[in-house]
Amino acid sequence: MTLAQLSVAFFMQIFVILAACRATGWAMKRLFDQPQVMGEMIAGVILGPSLFGLLAPGVQEMVFPRDTRPMLYVCAQLGVGLYMFLVGLGFRTDHFRLNARSAVAVSLSGMIAPFLVAIALTPWLLHLHLFGDGIAPPQAMLFMGAAISITAFPVLARIIQERGLARTPLGSLSLSAGAIDDAGAWTVLAIVLASFGGGPGVAMKAVAGGGLFALFMFGLGPKLLAPLARRAEREGKVTPPLLAIVLMLFMLSAWAMDGAGLHSVFGGFLLGVAMPRGLLTRELRKQLEPFTVGLLVPMFFTFSGLNTQLTMVNSWSLAAIATVILVGSVAAKGLACWGAARLTGQDNPTAMALGALMNARGLMELIIINIGLQKSVIGPALFSMLVVMAIVTTLMTSPLFEIVYGRKARASGELGQLNEEEDEAALTPPSAAQPA
Repeated sequence: MTLAQLSVAFFMQIFVILAACRATGWAMKRLFDQPQVMGEMIAGVILGPSLFGLLAPGVQEMVFPRDTRPMLYVCAQLGVGLYMFLVGLGFRTDHFRLNARSAVAVSLSGMIAPFLVAIALTPWLLHLHLFGDGIAPPQAMLFMGAAISITAFPVLARIIQERGLARTPLGSLSLSAGAIDDAGAWTVLAIVLASFGGGPGVAMKAVAGGGLFALFMFGLGPKLLAPLARRAEREGKVTPPLLAIVLMLFMLSAWAMDGAGLHSVFGGFLLGVAMPRGLLTRELRKQLEPFTVGLLVPMFFTFSGLNTQLTMVNSWSLAAIATVILVGSVAAKGLACWGAARLTGQDNPTAMALGALMNARGLMELIIINIGLQKSVIGPALFSMLVVMAIVTTLMTSPLFEIVYGRKARASGELGQLNEEEDEAALTPPSAAQPA
């Protein structure tokens, strides 16, 4: 395709992406009381070969020609990197200090049990050739463990806000456990990624590079970034030049992690965590969030959907494998978190609610499995199965929470009524000054 043809195709597919995401998000919110993000996840799958490509393959190829995939990929990576930067900006370290004992126990249990399930399932999945060529069993086990154990921290924050849990002990405990859980899963993913590419030297470069960058951001980062916060306070806003500086720092952080052999999302997240809190972070989120969440993240969902071929799960045996992965993931995560909460003194309804909330996987799962597909850790069939697992576990979170905890708590007055106000910032993580 010529540059002019690429431009024409690109603008049309962005229109289709946004229209599909808004329409599906509206339907999910209105009909099923699900957040906007769930509609966008499903819209991405609908636009791919699983439905649009199945019903109208010629039209789908015209809207999403293969020559435009690299452009869509780059925009998707920018979107998910900025999104993780926003997650970092909303990351609250005070959640670690609240209910620390229960949070650590729940998060560790919510990781150990899924890893045991991954260890049990991986030899079977390897035998069925669902992983990429040349993937060693330890790599496959670590990747599956990370994929099964991940919690959708930002979506979890959104659900907690919508269900009236933001200022409750259960809300703080859930966010604390989710944050620790995700940190562990991303660390495991970093180790898996570091093991690819060219032997132990490349792995050591990735581990050392990622570790040194994290130490730098957590140690010196806040001090070096403090002048940006003072400038924002002095001027009363984030001016275009200041925003440009922050974006340049984001690009450097993403480049550093990509260059180290990990992934750009690590750089964005670490930079967000290191940013000084206050007017700077509030204004950055206010300026970057609408564009990132409204335009770039739907492009990521669509790129993910274009790689999702549910038609590959075309036999009872493959459907059975997908069911085993789903049931194993839900049972391991939910029961482990429930048990840990009970053992650390939580009552049964609170423990069941915690198990339900921690089972949401959402966008974090899609990020991990897209990285896995990109690095040829997993094949397209397993990728599609894990997409289904991510969508189903996130869809079931809110209804299950209401069944095991929410309805009784509202009836007794422990929780207020559901917030019916339609807030479309479905991916917004919480911050000290601006709730999700």
